[in-house]
Amino acid sequence: METKRELTEKILKITILIQEKYPELSKYFSEVQETLPAFEHPEVGTEELAKYYQTLEEMLKDYLLEHPEL
Repeated sequence: METKRELTEKILKITILIQEKYPELSKYFSEVQETLPAFEHPEVGTEELAKYYQTLEEMLKDYLLEHPEL
């Protein structure tokens, strides 16, 4: 299992990639953040970070499948 640091770095990299190459997807970031714990349960562990990363990755993959010309 990856560490919090490794997952955070992966999240940062994919977020930067999306912002630089596919900025039109940035508007969905707030929706994707719903996968993170709410204020009542602020602890963000490796499982939550992994889910968040997977959601970002799936969003990007789906977008690229829908827009093969990119």
